[in-house]
Amino acid sequence: MSQWPLLSLATFLPLVGAAFVLLTRGDNAEAVARNTRYVALWTSFVVLVVVLLIWAAFDTTTAEFQFVERAPWIPAFGIEFYLGVDGISLFLILLTAFLVPVCILCSWDSIRTRVREYMIAFLVMESFIIGVFCALDFVLFYLFFEAMLIPMFLIIGIWGGPRRIYSAFKFFLYTLVGSVLLLVAVLTMYFEAGTTSIPDLMNWGFDEDLQRWLWLAMFASFAVKVPMWPFHTWLPDAHVEAPTAGSVILAGILLKMGAYGFLRFSLPMLPEASVYFSPLVYSLSIVAIIYTSLVALMQEDMKKLIAYSSVAHMGFVTIGLFTMNQQGIEGGLFQMLSHGVVSAALFLVVGVVYDRMHSRLIATYGGLVHRMPRYALVFMVFMLASVGLPGTSGFIGEFLVLVGAFQANTWVAFLATTGIVLGAAYMLWLYRRVVFGDLVKAELKSISDCNRREMLFFVPLVAAVLVMGIWPESLLDAMHVSVANLVEQTAAANEAVSFAMREGR
Repeated sequence: MSQWPLLSLATFLPLVGAAFVLLTRGDNAEAVARNTRYVALWTSFVVLVVVLLIWAAFDTTTAEFQFVERAPWIPAFGIEFYLGVDGISLFLILLTAFLVPVCILCSWDSIRTRVREYMIAFLVMESFIIGVFCALDFVLFYLFFEAMLIPMFLIIGIWGGPRRIYSAFKFFLYTLVGSVLLLVAVLTMYFEAGTTSIPDLMNWGFDEDLQRWLWLAMFASFAVKVPMWPFHTWLPDAHVEAPTAGSVILAGILLKMGAYGFLRFSLPMLPEASVYFSPLVYSLSIVAIIYTSLVALMQEDMKKLIAYSSVAHMGFVTIGLFTMNQQGIEGGLFQMLSHGVVSAALFLVVGVVYDRMHSRLIATYGGLVHRMPRYALVFMVFMLASVGLPGTSGFIGEFLVLVGAFQANTWVAFLATTGIVLGAAYMLWLYRRVVFGDLVKAELKSISDCNRREMLFFVPLVAAVLVMGIWPESLLDAMHVSVANLVEQTAAANEAVSFAMREGR
């Protein structure tokens, strides 16, 4: 099985599905839309099966890249079509393949206009995102990394809310500006090392002064994608205006691409610069955790509250990655996966009541438990996972990050912990306002509970949250060796920078 081109299949099958969607026919517009939905859904299920096969055949005992596919692409410049996965990228591909069928299911009834173009946009975006996590050539990575912006821009700009054009352009411009500097870094590394192979660049050993400039160029791009404070202002606007499935893919996967960039490029390729700038990352992350949590407490729009909570949770991720120890990096990676499931689910929770009431305002609701018991139970599970209750996925990620942070800097660990308290405050406040209390509003007395289709995408998400919380080894075992190898790569740099600082240089 490892000889099959599984990564190419996972990467390009969505494009094949998009081509079939384009060719879909029917007796009338409604039939075309129905056939389009089914083709997109079955395509996403096939991709998920391929990714599960990759996970099943993955060797957890080696840090080497697996399922490698390599072929000349632009031989004159030594640029290759080069794919592979390790314990760091494997579960991000799985997360992508898991969430896309959820996005298609949650859009089944809510998207009525240009259904064919909508499904094509999602399948094309799935292809580009999986390509980002598989690419082992820097140029190939950059192309996938940038191409992904186009379908997301269209999803927000065409199927979004009243201010969709403003939000789409803000999202596009923020990410594009950072990406220009990333391109400069790619070209500089190519001229310096003579290769765009990511494994080769990891072992190159760039000059320390050059590392710092390259790190800042990459940081400009990855920090916007995460997004880190103060580069986060595009995110609440994008979430509020995006359709529900757009918010799911944005929070669930796109925010992880910036953190993945730190893991794949900044830490292994530029270890001395990463150590040097780690206080900057800690500072920005702590501000993000505390400030955006306080902002979340003041929100009246449910989507905005969850958007700000995403910035706070991703602050834990960046702290974990830059602790540069086993627990911190594994915690950061686990938190990425947990947040991908939990935040995506929370946006779906908002989408369910928005489809019924066409309002995201917290004040519109209250007492939903009386009419929507299944909805209240599902909402509770994801709310508690967001808070980090033991037994849920959120607890494992935050606990490992704080253990790693405590080893690196006790003040960072202490200040980050305040984010857990604030997170509990705004999520419990949201849940109490929406779900509990008396059902006094007349328009809510006829609201219907989650239907079969909605439970179809909620049940796997609840299962994922509980399995990750109760049996974290299912993921951590595959990460251990790759993360240990990354820690080993950065350990020598950590010691060198620490020695230089002690010597006063």
